[in-house]
Amino acid sequence: MASPLLIEGVSDAIGFVGGALAAYWLSQWLGLDVFAPGYSTRSILGIGLLGLGGGLGLQAARRWRAAQHDRKKD
Repeated sequence: MASPLLIEGVSDAIGFVGGALAAYWLSQWLGLDVFAPGYSTRSILGIGLLGLGGGLGLQAARRWRAAQHDRKKD
């Protein structure tokens, strides 16, 4: 069986990257260019959206892990 720390690290990474990718696609759809040269308002909003998406993905992964843990207890 895999180490609990390995499962935690991998699920956190998948959640963060998945959330950041979803936020990147949303920012592209909204016309926010994260990779624009300089720090325009649209660029800053896109970067903020990426951080928010990554954080939400990380929290979703942690909630999923907690639900798996609670399910094993029952």
